[in-house]
Amino acid sequence: MAPLEPWEKALVDAGTFLETAHGKQSCTECHGGTAAPEKDAAHEGMVASPSSNPQKLCGECHPEQVASYPNALHNTQAGYWTVLDKRSGGIPENHPALEEMFGNHCATCHTTCGECHVTQPKNVGGGLFTGHVFEKTPPMTRSCTACHGSRVGNEYLGKNEGIPGDVHFREARMNCVKCHEGAELHGTPDAETAANHRLSGAEEPKCVDCHPSAAPGGDDNPMHQVHGEKLSCQVCHSVTYTSCDGCHVAISEKTGNPFFETEATYQTFLIGRNPIQSEERPYAFVPLRHIPATPDGYEYYGENLLPNFDSLPTWAYATPHNIQRNTPQNASCESCHSETANIFLTADKVKPEELAANASVIVDGPPPLVDLEKVLNAPNTPASHANLVSNSCTACHSTGIRNAPLSPADHDIYKDDNCLGCHKMAK
Repeated sequence: MAPLEPWEKALVDAGTFLETAHGKQSCTECHGGTAAPEKDAAHEGMVASPSSNPQKLCGECHPEQVASYPNALHNTQAGYWTVLDKRSGGIPENHPALEEMFGNHCATCHTTCGECHVTQPKNVGGGLFTGHVFEKTPPMTRSCTACHGSRVGNEYLGKNEGIPGDVHFREARMNCVKCHEGAELHGTPDAETAANHRLSGAEEPKCVDCHPSAAPGGDDNPMHQVHGEKLSCQVCHSVTYTSCDGCHVAISEKTGNPFFETEATYQTFLIGRNPIQSEERPYAFVPLRHIPATPDGYEYYGENLLPNFDSLPTWAYATPHNIQRNTPQNASCESCHSETANIFLTADKVKPEELAANASVIVDGPPPLVDLEKVLNAPNTPASHANLVSNSCTACHSTGIRNAPLSPADHDIYKDDNCLGCHKMAK
């Protein structure tokens, strides 16, 4: 056979690969084709990506992963459809247009086993990691952040100018799979428990799994005790992150290729009400990130495809990957509890046409700081206490204490859940 040109070659590190378990098998066992000396004959019937059918080729040695992967978000991409179905209102006649749009612009984010463990994903250009050697732990920057790079990757690695990388990477050099592992990546074997969105189900990983002392009741840090599960950890320990505006998709008239473009990308840090508050995520307040969804973002494929657009906020629940121990907002109480605090998502920071969509996450303004000395020394009467329990308390805490008879027994009912953290700190 004539020598191949450089761009025709797939460079396999035979010396290393042939010593691995996968290297003990012949090429045709996984890739098909025939054992022929000529390229065209050898490639007849070849399967370039064997793991596109993992049940056939991967399951014999990796039964657990293969059984669960059909339900993994990396495979199903169910998170997209959870949002699309909600915003489209589930109108049947719109579905074909949305399916066409999805196939052209979203489906390439699907990944196979090989696209995490052997090669870069196709949607970022493909290419073998290390000469066809299978990597049990995918190389972070060529696998994880190759796809999740524009926001998560840049934040975690400290690539946003002037903003430090996440402490877990900067100081501990932790790979993504240190936190994101198992069912989160490979899915669950039971379709009934399969995630329909990356934020569905239990909060995994949860910060207090590795930092149990930061859990409510776990240490003497008054801030942890005061705020408990009223704030997500990122409210105090994240810093500036990326938001985007106005994504529109279309097909290029010149090349015929699908493309998208956004109106703006910028840095924000804004706290708002939790749009997905649940038993798993009980926080009253969380950081919010603006996503580039727009009512007319898919108009290339049809008019009014998202008639229920306002059913979801465009300022969405965020878990920024730029965690720091010390941040501007945890430097002092006044950073959040003062009239000049500018880190809350108030109505003036939301585009007028998006006010309806974001009504559930907008806050009125910074909660004022309670004068704890006055609270502790005030006459213990309903009137005096009601005057002191300002919006800074009732924004998070139950209003029952405001209306309860303030006998010692009645007060004890409420103080543990609502007041003890602050009162104990003041004493």
